[in-house]
Amino acid sequence: MEERQGRRGDHRRCDNGTVTPASIGYAMMLERFAPADAIAHSEYAEQLGFSGTVSTDHFQPWLSRHGQASFVWSVLGALGARTAGDLGAGAVTAGARMHPAAIAQASATIGALYPGRHWLALGAGEALNEHVTGGYWPEAPERITRMFDAIEVIRKLFASGGTGRPVRHHGSHFELESTQLWGAPSVAPRILVATAGPVAAKRAGKAADGILTIGTSHDKAAALVARFDEGLKEARAPRGDTLRVVRVDLSWAPTDEQAMANALAEWPLPGIRFPRSDVRSPGDFEQLARTVRPEDFEGRMLVSSDPDVHRAHLQRFVDLGVDRIFLHNAGPDQRAFIETFARDVLPKLTR
Repeated sequence: MEERQGRRGDHRRCDNGTVTPASIGYAMMLERFAPADAIAHSEYAEQLGFSGTVSTDHFQPWLSRHGQASFVWSVLGALGARTAGDLGAGAVTAGARMHPAAIAQASATIGALYPGRHWLALGAGEALNEHVTGGYWPEAPERITRMFDAIEVIRKLFASGGTGRPVRHHGSHFELESTQLWGAPSVAPRILVATAGPVAAKRAGKAADGILTIGTSHDKAAALVARFDEGLKEARAPRGDTLRVVRVDLSWAPTDEQAMANALAEWPLPGIRFPRSDVRSPGDFEQLARTVRPEDFEGRMLVSSDPDVHRAHLQRFVDLGVDRIFLHNAGPDQRAFIETFARDVLPKLTR
């Protein structure tokens, strides 16, 4: 039997069909929880068997009631010293708020501090976070083009580390004068594309090291993985060390009634049935959230008190062949969620 043991939290890949544990991590929601609390939740999750952490880059929370949006790079630096698993930075957006050169430096620093643990997922962005600098907010096609231009800048800078050879970039959206990245890790962090769109997923297969999708259905996740693999095939690139990552939003609580109450109060976003990328303030999202009804979560976020129902739901994502799954629970009691899933769900998820 041939097998490859990956980083901590990776599943084993065997050629004889051996059943192995799935890689299930914890989503550290910096737009919901204070940074010290988010770190404590992530550390506790890893102690109980979660494989690592993914976080997102937010300047504002989705809902004003949450009152949090700490700087993802500072929190990852602190978290890495207290854990041993994945340190994923998801949906990071390059633009006026963060030039890709600054993102490359921040990501390389985490990669140098914690070798082999950090990966970076670039997204096209949300007005909620990116309009704050007062610039023009582009339409989706332009934002996607900007994202891939940023990936080129970051790749060039990652490659420049330690070479002594400056790099330049004159792209569709970003300029980089002659410079190099100092102190970069010997192995650069993998660059993923955070997307829910099939076109960007296929393009990611040609330009990136993987994809991340958030809060999607089984069918959409399967389609995105397939499109990414199509891009790899067209680029004649091997699967190699690429990553397919899904963040699953769910609402678990000891009773179905509490699970639904938590979904409506704490994480109604999946029930908002129109695009959110142009909404600019937490207050506007609060207004939209008032229109969400229990039936709006159907097919968008599982709401249940039964751990076995959640296990079956997650097993379907595992069976798609994704490499990492990160869980975000809508309820405020994260420790109870972590304990319940570590005991009743994670051990039963197999690849």
